[in-house]
Amino acid sequence: MRHRTGNLLTDNPELYEARFPDPEHLAGRWAQDILCRHGAGPTVLDLGCGTGRDAAWLHHAGRRVTAADLSAPMLAHARARHPGPAYVTADLSRFDFGQRVFDAVVCLDSSLLYCHTNEQLDGFLRSCRRTLVPGGLLVAEMRNGAYFLGRDEPATAPAVSRFTWHGTAYRSTTALRVDRAAQLLRRTRSWTADDGSPPVVEHSAWRLLLPQELRHFLTVHGFDVLALHDGPGPRTEPAWQPGAGPGDTADGDRLHLVARKTTVDPARTSAAEPANPATGEQP
Repeated sequence: MRHRTGNLLTDNPELYEARFPDPEHLAGRWAQDILCRHGAGPTVLDLGCGTGRDAAWLHHAGRRVTAADLSAPMLAHARARHPGPAYVTADLSRFDFGQRVFDAVVCLDSSLLYCHTNEQLDGFLRSCRRTLVPGGLLVAEMRNGAYFLGRDEPATAPAVSRFTWHGTAYRSTTALRVDRAAQLLRRTRSWTADDGSPPVVEHSAWRLLLPQELRHFLTVHGFDVLALHDGPGPRTEPAWQPGAGPGDTADGDRLHLVARKTTVDPARTSAAEPANPATGEQP
């Protein structure tokens, strides 16, 4: 068995789009709806853009989109198949576009959760704040840590999926495990295909963030949370449809975030308690 640390679908973007089709462009339309609802300007940074489908949808909706990812195959596919946005290589946890700023940062499909540690999440939010105009939006869609951390193991048996693409039959077996100490949802996925290629075993993980924990991180980094709810969204059941407003709960397995950059610089605020006015001593 050949082992990989990457992702078969990430390394083969056409296969990714075949396995996870989005013919109605729900993710891009949902993001565009959120940006319109909250009056975001035209410039958008799509972080973790993957194959570029959502970035291209936002581009065709009239926005000026820069789309970033770490995967070279994904970016090459995006440039060839979904032209319009400017595609660049960038790391979620520490990106810097110099003097360029954006009206909104969009981070879909749990891309934010590849920030596994607090340091990486801090780096992501610092970079977002530096990159956004005053009042700019951060829009994210991801797995909900409260859903997974508050339950038993997500599956009692590995899930098996089959699909055929270009005449080749693929079979994947996926097992999920909650690593509570690290707050990670760990995934092991085994792939086989009937074209003679060797089997592949992959290991990946997502950070599991609790809603109130996420609110705290955002507040510390100078964001006001405008919405944080479990649906509807592009990956919920039922899925989001035009005209659907945000929910008011955060119990489901997806979490949808809208936050606005405040005008207050978090670096200028202090977490220290005030001195006792009578004694001058700290409590």
